[in-house]
Amino acid sequence: QLVESGGGLVQPGGFLRLSCAGSGFSLDDYAIGWFHQAPGTVREDREGVACISSSDDRTLYGESVKGRFTIFRDNANNTVYLQMNNLKPEDTGVYYCAAGERITTVQPMCVIVAVHYWGQGSQVTVSS
Repeated sequence: QLVESGGGLVQPGGFLRLSCAGSGFSLDDYAIGWFHQAPGTVREDREGVACISSSDDRTLYGESVKGRFTIFRDNANNTVYLQMNNLKPEDTGVYYCAAGERITTVQPMCVIVAVHYWGQGSQVTVSS
């Protein structure tokens, strides 16, 4: 399973680091993505904001977060992180991590092809 943590309430311009911890399998064997579900939207509306490949750690980012968010792996701890800087009110929502087979881009977001696992989500609220 995947377990997200690190969400919370932050002021605009602030930062958070989300964690996606794997249990029962190695995250290094999977492409991993972080998905944003905005308030009032449904599962199908989730947008990929950051994705990392399994083979060479190639990264892709959604247009709305480029230059602000960074996805990276910590294989020793079987965890993938999402560093979120310069947060904006429109970043508010629930963030989910997903593990699948490969990454690709469907502008303006990144996509995980053939998702095998989803996490339960972590709430991020950006507000003054």
